[in-house]
Amino acid sequence: MLHMKKATKFGALALASALSFSLVAVAPSATAATCAKKTEVTMLGTIKDEIKDQFLAAVKKYNASQKCYTLKSITGDKKLTFLQNVTPMYAAKNAPTIMYTLQEIPDMADKVMDWKGTKLVKLVSPSLLDAATINKKIVGVPSTAEAFGLLYNKKVISAAGIDVTKIKTRNDLEAAFKTLQAKGKKAIHFSAIWWSLGAHFTNIYHANSASTHEGRLKVLDALSDGKKDLSADPVFKNWLATFDLLKKYNGSPANLTDTEYDASIAALSSGDYGFMFQGNWTEPNLMTAAPGVDFGIMNLPISTDAKAYGNDSIPVGVPGYFMVDTKQSTKAERDGAIDFLTWLYTSPAGQGFVANPVTKGGMGFIPVYSGFKVQPATYMAKEISKYVVAGKTLEWINTYYPAGLQETVGKVSMQQYFTDKISAADLATAIQNAWKGSTKTWRGAAK
Repeated sequence: MLHMKKATKFGALALASALSFSLVAVAPSATAATCAKKTEVTMLGTIKDEIKDQFLAAVKKYNASQKCYTLKSITGDKKLTFLQNVTPMYAAKNAPTIMYTLQEIPDMADKVMDWKGTKLVKLVSPSLLDAATINKKIVGVPSTAEAFGLLYNKKVISAAGIDVTKIKTRNDLEAAFKTLQAKGKKAIHFSAIWWSLGAHFTNIYHANSASTHEGRLKVLDALSDGKKDLSADPVFKNWLATFDLLKKYNGSPANLTDTEYDASIAALSSGDYGFMFQGNWTEPNLMTAAPGVDFGIMNLPISTDAKAYGNDSIPVGVPGYFMVDTKQSTKAERDGAIDFLTWLYTSPAGQGFVANPVTKGGMGFIPVYSGFKVQPATYMAKEISKYVVAGKTLEWINTYYPAGLQETVGKVSMQQYFTDKISAADLATAIQNAWKGSTKTWRGAAK
């Protein structure tokens, strides 16, 4: 599928139904059903490139486990966005039954079913459904929870004598970078790839911009109304100072192409680097590249004040939601879609594929549905769980970004600043201009 971080958010961690409630709520279980013939159910992609093989193995297991449905993964063009892939499919009357996305949820609202009343909705935390609830209809169900921030090679960090729990400010972080350099290591691989800058790194500012959800949305309101002066915002100044810090200690030249993602994996797994800025979706790749090495995740402190809001927290959210088409699918195809996803998250075999680490054939997901018998075992997943239990999490405001904004900000403005082509003042102005006049989807406005 599309690399969901490229399409995002992610994105982040945001479909009304032509299907009635009764049809959705009583979807049969294929494993116990007798069918006259098998129904092929198509899905656009494999959730994420990093766990493609594991996901396809789960599909193979599901297809062999029952007699009613055959799930088939359709590969989209990775160079195109989700909408650029799916729109021509609808035009050709060949839409996939299952789709997976985040930011494009409002764009798909009139084409997909309402999940209300289904087993998965009853098992998931209601808060995780907020981004996929449009006009009181639950138009998608979450895949997992993800987090991003500073990832670190535990072996390298430990050998340098660094205790990540004591990194509480931007000054502490710089001290850790200096320690790594003194030990002959490179401090950080800071990727200039546009989707990481435009979705994840900008989210660090927005998530820290206010201490309440409504306060953060008001910042978006002000940006949309053209009434926000970022240059005068102390949180933005701190965020930019942290941007400068990561640039200063970046151990490799800025690469603006998508190959930078693979380069960051290679860098952190090599043992030459201590940190990188990314998310836990990289864990399967890291574990494959460096078997037996633990990789952790921690907060990115942007303030010199240890008590500043968000300084000790990591952004945690839903990377994408499963949607089921109602415009071009048959009832049997929709029933099959529901059956597969229910099997994936509730059956022992499906849960194994979801939660087991990649080294054991799983996707390494953090479970978001209750009743999971298989719990994540990797070091990074455990670290994320600690932040969640402690309530040290930040919102994925990038879930609310208007379509195309993250690309505009990431590919144009932030890459230019990363490569020293524009000034800090120019960057603030460019971000403001990108937001000005944008539709307030975070207030329920239609795109």
